[in-house]
Amino acid sequence: MAAPPPLLLVFLFVTLSPLCSAIRSFPAAADVPRFAEAPDYRNDRGCPAVSPGSSSCDPSLVHIAMTLDSEYLRGSIAAVHSVLRHASCPENVFFHFVAAEFDPASPRVLTQLVRSTFPSLNFKFKVYIFREDTVINLISSSVRQALENPLNYARNYLGDILDPCVDRVIYLDSDLVVVDDIRHLWNTALRGSRVIGAPEYCHANFTKYFTDTFWSDPVLSRAFGSREPCYFNTGVMVMDLARWRAGGYRKRIEGWMEVQRRRRIYELGSLPPFLLVFGGNVEAIDHRWNQHGLGGDNVRGSCRSLHPGPVSLLHWSGKGKPWVRLDERRPCPLDRLWEPYDLYSRRGSKSGFGFGSGSGSSSSSSGSSTLMIGYTSYLL
Repeated sequence: MAAPPPLLLVFLFVTLSPLCSAIRSFPAAADVPRFAEAPDYRNDRGCPAVSPGSSSCDPSLVHIAMTLDSEYLRGSIAAVHSVLRHASCPENVFFHFVAAEFDPASPRVLTQLVRSTFPSLNFKFKVYIFREDTVINLISSSVRQALENPLNYARNYLGDILDPCVDRVIYLDSDLVVVDDIRHLWNTALRGSRVIGAPEYCHANFTKYFTDTFWSDPVLSRAFGSREPCYFNTGVMVMDLARWRAGGYRKRIEGWMEVQRRRRIYELGSLPPFLLVFGGNVEAIDHRWNQHGLGGDNVRGSCRSLHPGPVSLLHWSGKGKPWVRLDERRPCPLDRLWEPYDLYSRRGSKSGFGFGSGSGSSSSSSGSSTLMIGYTSYLL
């Protein structure tokens, strides 16, 4: 019998997924935004060959996992666009999109939207359903309601959701743009037995991420042992899924979430369990790969400037999102750097880009890929 078409395979995975059905309720229908078609990005010479019908098990692929939902859909599309725009080998990038089961936009609608917006992806993406009651009973209230969305915890389950042959993945949040060749991040070596890599910020006050209840408990406060933990942002991570699965890291994170339900040891959603499990044992990646905090704090969402140095990824973590502030006509200066990747059809296709392209070829012009701080200082 002939193999089912790729679109059928996507939903066959959904049907057989071991994760349980969700319990949140959403409106019955969604007014899904329309997006302009992205340019047709093609590989440079020297890129590994990829057959048109290759599966996610192809060893030449760069795997990227992201969530996909109605609220952040515009950000996700811009993030994908930025990755392809700057990739030297865009045809070797495979996207794994994780969607909530009862999101107003169904998985079928999201799949069609991605395919129509990025025809050059062909079938190099999958849409998976994250069934929320896998984690809903482990989530406690947070400083900002958006941080309580079960989909924020989907990164904990990538080892279960993605195909077993995918043993390495880059996880990206939906409120960022990549302005460099993603393969540079993909090639990060996770030395020793390290499971994840991320930019670390050791100057940050690590104690503030946990409550007095945590630090005053003689058992809990020894959780880090001899490790010297530093803060890292979980919105950009290189993950070794083979080590993740073998080490049972999903269970370790869930264990700390269970403690949180009983003792209230932190305030910030899905981040602290990662800090507890991996803090002090993270492969440190150059800060250029997560210039985070551009959305301001979790209450006011005020404007922020960049950290000194070159930039490969801009991340609007925090309350303020660039598409919201742009639509409200009160953008922060750095929001203008997100705008060129926005394919939302009301704005139309963009004729120019705020950054040079990667070395991959397309109908757009080529140029250098990395943003230098001098450029953003000019905007500020």
